Amino acid sequence: MKIKYAIVFIFIVALVIIEKESNILSRVSDTMMQRQTAQQTPQSPLDYGKRTRKTARPPFKMLLSNVNATKERDSNQTEEQHKEEAEDGGLLKTIASYILLMATTRSGSSFVGEFFNQHGENTFYLFEPLWHVEHMLSATAETNNGSLIPANYRDVLRGLFLCDFSPLEKFISPPPQNHVTPSLFRRESSSSLCEEKVCTPVIKEIFERYRCKNRRCGPLNLTLASQSCLSKHHHAIKTVRVHQWETLRPLVEDPRLNVKIIQLVRDPRAILASRMVAFSSKYKTWKAFMQSGRVPENDDEVKRLQGNCENIRWSAELGLSQPGWLRRRYMLVRYEDIARYPMQKAEEMYRFTGIPFSAQAREWILKNTQTTEGDSGIYSTQKNSSEQAEKWRFSIHFTLAQMVQRLCGPTMKLFGYKFVDDAKMLLNKSISLLEDKTFH
Repeated sequence: MKIKYAIVFIFIVALVIIEKESNILSRVSDTMMQRQTAQQTPQSPLDYGKRTRKTARPPFKMLLSNVNATKERDSNQTEEQHKEEAEDGGLLKTIASYILLMATTRSGSSFVGEFFNQHGENTFYLFEPLWHVEHMLSATAETNNGSLIPANYRDVLRGLFLCDFSPLEKFISPPPQNHVTPSLFRRESSSSLCEEKVCTPVIKEIFERYRCKNRRCGPLNLTLASQSCLSKHHHAIKTVRVHQWETLRPLVEDPRLNVKIIQLVRDPRAILASRMVAFSSKYKTWKAFMQSGRVPENDDEVKRLQGNCENIRWSAELGLSQPGWLRRRYMLVRYEDIARYPMQKAEEMYRFTGIPFSAQAREWILKNTQTTEGDSGIYSTQKNSSEQAEKWRFSIHFTLAQMVQRLCGPTMKLFGYKFVDDAKMLLNKSISLLEDKTFH
């Protein structure tokens, strides 16, 4: 019996020794692999040039490799599983946020976009990147009357949400050289593109006057911009150029993304009045209508206005119907409500996107919704918001307001904008032209 116990004891000791040796060998192997990987991995954008052509990878592909692996892994989890992990009032801290703010020109989208641009260092915000796509494709015969533009919009948006600027580069003119461009539209409107880590030195006299959020920057290095984007947890894009929503469905259903769409709408009478001021040279026809008091309904400009109203209404009706692919991913907000209750509406938008409402964003909203009239310009985001919402009523002729009501009646009724019956009612600020309405 003693011999049996001795044999068992020796066998156990042997197993322990073998296991320890195996662990040691495993650690040594891991260390050697880490050293080998470190020697092969570039440590900065400059290191890409040191690699051989056989092993070199495009800068954007290298930058995206790590983040895509993480997003692929996250996509295997359901949204319900992510919600169970959320804390602090149900905020989705474990999910990266992707916000698409959609609007039309002169609807207050630049102002509302700042709600996210001013969130803080953990948000990457882009202002109208699709301008480049529209500017290039609308001027070419290849678009087949613009039919290819929506698909290009979608593909560029997907790339930008994934921090890949290469799809956008194809539309920037002149073409970027080595992923560097001085021509990105309204770069200064994105705080993320003006951070110190993204700003390049001012290397030519032509750029000495170029200012980026009170910082002098040289041309934009899109590789650095991609790196900055990858370091952020929240991503927001503002655009006034997407009109055909069905083309966005593949983007919304992309498992790598968690896209939330905010559609911003405004009274079409106010939009027309604002455009006539901001784009006076392009709206001479409407000014002639206003002076003559007659608006021909078969005019191309009139038809275009009606088509724009119908597109906005169709998009809103689709979003509000909450189809499966848009469920819990769509929010409609009126500019007039934001102008009256900016802090409350900002809180609602942040709650919808799952992003914590930062103190920095609150401070910006408080400061920029109480600006005196003399401090704000046509393109300024600094407005006395409550006054701004009613300002249009004193700059548009009743004849034009009446025409808009005929052309855009169904759209106005959907959004709760009241009709005016005469010029006196239009100018009477004590009469509200906005119904109290909740959108679900």
